[in-house]
Amino acid sequence: MNLFSILSFVVIISCVWLFAYKRSRGVSVDGAEGFFMGGRSLTALPIAGSIIMTNLSTEQIVGQNGQSYVAGMEVMAWEVTSAIAIVMLASVFLPKYLKYGINTVSDFIEIRYDTQIKRIISALFIITYITSFLPVVLYSGSLVFNKIFRIDELLGIRPITSIIVVSLAIGVIGILYLLIGGLRLSAYSDTVYGFGLLACGLLIPTIGITMLGNGSFIGGIDHIVDNTPWLLNSVGSIDSAIVPWPTLLTGMMFNNLYFWCTNQMIVQKALAGKNLAEAQKGVFIVGFFKVFGALFLVFPGIVARNIFGDTLMGMPDDAYPTLVTHVLPEMIYGVFAAVIFGAILSSFSGALNATSTLLSLDFYKPVFNKQATDHDITRFGKKITIAIGLLSIFISPLISFAPAGLYQFVQEFNGLYNMPLLVIILLAFYSKKATAFAAKVTIYLHIILYALSKVVLKDVHFLYVLSVLFFLDMLVMFVVSKLKPDGDFELKVFNTKVDITPWKHTKLVSVITILVVVFTYLMFSPLGIAR
Repeated sequence: MNLFSILSFVVIISCVWLFAYKRSRGVSVDGAEGFFMGGRSLTALPIAGSIIMTNLSTEQIVGQNGQSYVAGMEVMAWEVTSAIAIVMLASVFLPKYLKYGINTVSDFIEIRYDTQIKRIISALFIITYITSFLPVVLYSGSLVFNKIFRIDELLGIRPITSIIVVSLAIGVIGILYLLIGGLRLSAYSDTVYGFGLLACGLLIPTIGITMLGNGSFIGGIDHIVDNTPWLLNSVGSIDSAIVPWPTLLTGMMFNNLYFWCTNQMIVQKALAGKNLAEAQKGVFIVGFFKVFGALFLVFPGIVARNIFGDTLMGMPDDAYPTLVTHVLPEMIYGVFAAVIFGAILSSFSGALNATSTLLSLDFYKPVFNKQATDHDITRFGKKITIAIGLLSIFISPLISFAPAGLYQFVQEFNGLYNMPLLVIILLAFYSKKATAFAAKVTIYLHIILYALSKVVLKDVHFLYVLSVLFFLDMLVMFVVSKLKPDGDFELKVFNTKVDITPWKHTKLVSVITILVVVFTYLMFSPLGIAR
């Protein structure tokens, strides 16, 4: 990076912060609603930007392109099939959540079941974010940032030192974002970074394809279709290590429903909408982004394979950084660096906000300080934001010393509770007879079975395991509720806080989204351009 790139990087980061700060000043962060929920004032674009950038991390950009460099378009399942779950969030889950007027997913569980289950789920969320998301986002993001922009060479320091420097910068800025403007400020900055990521993300494969075509974009596409048609097939084999095709509508779909419809880190951004219609519109934008996001989260890996051949087979995660340095004009390095920095920052601040929300609203007031005022809760939320943020900064460099097995275990920690959580919430919606006792039995039994699967079925793809466990968890909930009934649940009084009139185009856009997903799969299949 030259001096111009460094200056443009600093200017962009500063301008985005200034824009977001000015847009966020309309809501006070002195109260819990303002700090944790953005005053329930977000419109469609900030909701979409915040969800997209919380979900999207540099590890994902590099990792998925590295996988596609080897395996091709079947990797897109992680992105494209998400759109169906996002349709479910907009049309089914959000109307029910907002009707109850909840701040956290665990609030809904408490209303429908009991306080003990609420705290179990909330604690699992918190443990997951602190151990397997926040430090990993900082470490992996800093690692990728250093790999692409060579911060260690620029500053003349060791790679691990550069990772610590970048982690510290992102962590401190993320904490300040939340302290100064809460969820609302980070949502507006996420929106800007989201547009930047889309533009820069599409620019990389576009330039690469044009290079392959000797100046012709169409010629480059023809080159890929003619030389690597097998990489364009989105349907994985039955024993694929990436996404076996039988799991697309089972384990993959159940995992997506958990992540997009019941995960506090994601759902909280939609709950901050000024009304249901705006929340639904924002969520649908996310759905379309996830489909087209495959063009810069997966397809560049195939472009890299065509440019560099098999030379990176031993280190596929280098495919995307190598492609970036090969095709990107040096004069816009600073712009791309700012966008990547923003992606890491957004994922970090989004998870940090969700963690402090759960600790403050689910534990601090009801358990440790029952007399706490709104001001007390907000003050505690800000203190815990600082504490967890600094802890994550401290832990992040240590990830490099962890054995690969531990890192993999941390990544799959969600499997301990994602399926029972999804089952519990679905039956909360559609069954009056599901009981709190059955929910507890389901959670405990699932944890035991999932842990056993890691030992007994360690060679079986975890999406197959989730496919079976979802139906087993559902069966356990039904049977235990039947054997030990607790009356019929029926809530007649709701604490609805915003207008829950649905967006009038919800059904139409839901159908269009699903059709786009189907079309995308057909295009990247033997029926389309793959061979």
